[in-house]
Amino acid sequence: MGKRVLLVEDELGLRTTLGDRLKREGYHVEAACDGTIGFTRASAGGYDVIILDLTLPDQDGLEVCRGLRQRGVQTPVLMLTARGRTSDKVEGLRMGADDYLAKPFEMAELLARLEALLRRAAQPAHTGDSVFRFGSLRVDFPKTEVTRDGAPVLLSAKEFQLLRYFVEHRGETLSRERLLSEVWGYSTMPSTRTVDVHVAWLRRKLERNPRQPELIITVHGLGYKFTPPLT
Repeated sequence: MGKRVLLVEDELGLRTTLGDRLKREGYHVEAACDGTIGFTRASAGGYDVIILDLTLPDQDGLEVCRGLRQRGVQTPVLMLTARGRTSDKVEGLRMGADDYLAKPFEMAELLARLEALLRRAAQPAHTGDSVFRFGSLRVDFPKTEVTRDGAPVLLSAKEFQLLRYFVEHRGETLSRERLLSEVWGYSTMPSTRTVDVHVAWLRRKLERNPRQPELIITVHGLGYKFTPPLT
């Protein structure tokens, strides 16, 4: 059975073209023309992946994505943006998007990114029903919750996935290429600071002193290592 895609795009031409191509690729596509409709349908669930335009009428893609994550909707989100600024892409990831693609784009790249998101979402979690504690932090994987001294620490979906991978592979030196492959699902990827940006965000939220990290250690020239005192 084909995967269900929610396409939230206000530009009729692109919505039609993209929807038709996805259907030919075997996806079941449902489209929404603005943020309000997209948010309502995405909140109802049942989709395998969401393609979300950044610039939408009434509420933009950032608002939609943030609202979905606050509701606990963890469906992978691929955000489309006509803006080329790094700050816009970073903000999209911060709001909970799993990936982004700048317009204009090649259809082959969009399809590859969709496949990567779906492949990652289908991978079983190895942490099972485990709850981990290190220092004042507590990570509850079944509930996708992180707390510090009982107070919630808000992570985006991708930040939580990255933390999960670090916990599963604690003590190992993990290269950026491995993290891009295992957490983001990329089989090939040009030079990118995606991993570094997300690690920096995690450090700001988890470390007592992000400038002198104790949990996520940089192994110069190799990558990162997660070495918490688990209790």
